[in-house]
Amino acid sequence: MNTLALPLDLRALEKLRAEELEEARSIQAEMLPAESLRAGPVTISHEFKPIAAVGGDFLDYFQLMDGTFGLYLCDVSGKGLPAALYAALAVGTLRGVHKTGTSPSDALTTFNRRLLIRGMPRRHAAIHYAVFDPRSRDLASAGMPGPFHLCANGCRPLELSGIPPGLFADTCYESVTVQLSPGDSVLFCTDGITDAFDRDEEQFGVERLQELCGNKRHLSPAELLSNIFSAVEEFSRGREQHDDMAAALFFYSG
Repeated sequence: MNTLALPLDLRALEKLRAEELEEARSIQAEMLPAESLRAGPVTISHEFKPIAAVGGDFLDYFQLMDGTFGLYLCDVSGKGLPAALYAALAVGTLRGVHKTGTSPSDALTTFNRRLLIRGMPRRHAAIHYAVFDPRSRDLASAGMPGPFHLCANGCRPLELSGIPPGLFADTCYESVTVQLSPGDSVLFCTDGITDAFDRDEEQFGVERLQELCGNKRHLSPAELLSNIFSAVEEFSRGREQHDDMAAALFFYSG
């Protein structure tokens, strides 16, 4: 047995793994918008920070054929490469759901039913899905708790509940509708932000996020998101986190 070959083989395997992870990272980048969306009175920006080379959060935003705007942000169960693979499955499934003229609650019902057809045990996908109609200025959202409405009165959570798609058949999703005024924003984020810990095991928390957003709501969407992620990083003081962080900010200028 040639023991000298072992270190070379290990280095080759490590190089191959690094190349595969880099390719996986590139593929996952295609599951995220390439840039902010700016159309008329609407601006949508996002930020994403995985804890591993690849992660299980994904999001997208787009203008639909009827002139409305759609946005989804999803946090699949698990971490790392398995979560990224399930996220790819969820993205393909969600993109196949007809969205024009479909309410957020109905779209998530269809998404849930199609995920269950795949039959992936112990996997699910917590999700926000929202649609904004610029004619009525109504934004309807369904899915996981939140999002947060930023307005002249501060920052408040929009109360929603729902079982993550992929767990149970015949799940119904409630929706909430809010009429946006010029200058209002809506923040969508995964719980990797609010559940971030510092070295004393204290969570960043919803209240700290609300206070930050209320004080910084005058910033552009990209600037506010940068402030949020910087605040979480500063709060954690270098403590290793255990969940990906993703956020999207919807801004209506009027």
